[in-house]
Amino acid sequence: MAERLVLGIDQGGSGSRAVLLDEGGRVRGYGYRPLTRLYPRPGWVEQRPAAVARSVREAVDEAVARAGGALSAIVACGITSQRDTTFAWDRRSGRPIGNAITWQDLRTAPLVEEAGRWEHGAERRAHLGQFPGAYSSAMHMAWRMRHDEAFRRAAAEGRLRVSLAAGWLVQALGRPAEHALDYSLLQAMTVFDPRRRALWDEWVDYLGLPRAALPAARPTLYPFGELHIGAAAVPVTAMITDQQAGLFGYDCRRRGEAAATHGTASFVNVVAGPVAPPQGVCKTYLAWEIGGEPAYTLEADMTVTGAAVRWLTQMRLIRRASDLDALAGAVAGSDGVAFVPAFTGLGVPSEDRSARGTILGMTLGTAPGHLARAFLESIGCQLRDILDTMEREGGVSIAELRVGGGLSNSDLACQVQADVAGVRLVRAHDTETSARAAALLAGLGAGVWPSLAALPPLLDGSERVFDPCMPPVERAELLGRWARAVERARGWV
Repeated sequence: MAERLVLGIDQGGSGSRAVLLDEGGRVRGYGYRPLTRLYPRPGWVEQRPAAVARSVREAVDEAVARAGGALSAIVACGITSQRDTTFAWDRRSGRPIGNAITWQDLRTAPLVEEAGRWEHGAERRAHLGQFPGAYSSAMHMAWRMRHDEAFRRAAAEGRLRVSLAAGWLVQALGRPAEHALDYSLLQAMTVFDPRRRALWDEWVDYLGLPRAALPAARPTLYPFGELHIGAAAVPVTAMITDQQAGLFGYDCRRRGEAAATHGTASFVNVVAGPVAPPQGVCKTYLAWEIGGEPAYTLEADMTVTGAAVRWLTQMRLIRRASDLDALAGAVAGSDGVAFVPAFTGLGVPSEDRSARGTILGMTLGTAPGHLARAFLESIGCQLRDILDTMEREGGVSIAELRVGGGLSNSDLACQVQADVAGVRLVRAHDTETSARAAALLAGLGAGVWPSLAALPPLLDGSERVFDPCMPPVERAELLGRWARAVERARGWV
């Protein structure tokens, strides 16, 4: 039988990745292109749709070239993409309508406050699986209906199409079978009720969003259309949102399996099972549906991790991010210092966006290494808080955490997280798990692998395992100090 390859595309806020996997799950080609953002006004953050599409095309071309240019071997493509960054285009011409408003944009904050006074405002989290803040796609679309004449006119004339990057890429680089997204991506547009598997009609009506412009809801494996790669038309057989793709790509597919991804912020996800748990402070996602079997996940974020490392460099405690290890490793512990990196507020379980960064417990003997160590400990403390919340809300037991991205590249950071959170950490050799998931799901959709059980495993013996070795008494003391520091950081603004 001729060799078959599957293509996975991961379109993110800072760049676009493409990976080609063979039937054994081995990477045969990889490509990456960075992306820039536009800042037209304070608090506004945008991206050019054409630049996003071009970055994906170039990443795919690079991956194909590294795989030997075997276009005929590519049997399917899967796409995962950033959430909340909202693209709009004219369905007749296919041309973009304005720039994409990204998840970092804050222009809709007044609309969020206004929506809180709506008669159903208190129901938003329960219906959408998450709170639709200023970052959310629904608020971006509502803002454009009020302030963007071209957007509003296209809606009135029935020409408007809106989607996340995955939908835009099929439009810009290929041919969509229909205007559709999978359940997870449509939910990421904050208009879709994951429990009912339908739009929240009252919310869509309240915001004044044109229903015809919104994508249809489809399962994870579905014939979404095709991408044109050179002379080849490659079927798009799967879509999934980025964080849930990361979880799937870590091989976390059974109830209680969890993963953490450290980037500018950090995200923790756990598989909750085929039934959505009652809504709590964690986000509830309909992450994927395969063979009619849904998988719900809980998600929580730490508001800043990589961003806090950049702050440490700006404060000249370290010259570059790679210096953090040596500085934190120069001391045995934080010597009673507690560092709460709440620069943009606190996430789960506090959910206090008025909290601010706080450093407590310093003495005249406090050295820069103690601050660096306290920062690493803060990541473990936040992990412990999040895991406790997930176990309580999801009724799951989390014994192990797969980790990737940013800080996970540091052995010291991983060991500190394992010690403080009291959970085993596993770091795979291949950390491009979102693109990997998109490729695996594409292969499932195309029949390359007949079932989930037949998928090639991520862990191959090259992974690193970090077991907690901190004495329980010491861990309890550190977590208690963290809890006291968090209370002092809250409600600052």
